[in-house]
Amino acid sequence: MKNNHSQEIITATILIGLAFLLLNPWDFWMPNMMLVSLLALALVVFAFFASFILRERPFDERDEAHRTLAGRAAFLVGSGVTILGIIVQAISHSVDPWLVFVLSSMVVVKIGTRFWSDRNF
Repeated sequence: MKNNHSQEIITATILIGLAFLLLNPWDFWMPNMMLVSLLALALVVFAFFASFILRERPFDERDEAHRTLAGRAAFLVGSGVTILGIIVQAISHSVDPWLVFVLSSMVVVKIGTRFWSDRNF
């Protein structure tokens, strides 16, 4: 049985587009109401996207392996980009504490989840 991933792809595309718009790439003045609306919309779309991840259930061992590989790849890319951001900002002597917080959170949750799953499954 094949999954229809179109909802996930559309939701991820909308989330990435909203995140891009929040960067204000064209330097247009963003009124407070527009900014708040975009932030609220981004939060709702992220919650919708997270619901796809939380509802994932593997069909067989192969599907489980594919999901595990996707999770590993996402973790490695996310942590790699975050550490790259820390390195780039460290060179200019202004490391954003949020980058350190994100990297630390990713590592702690990864290790904690691994210990929890080894003990409970």
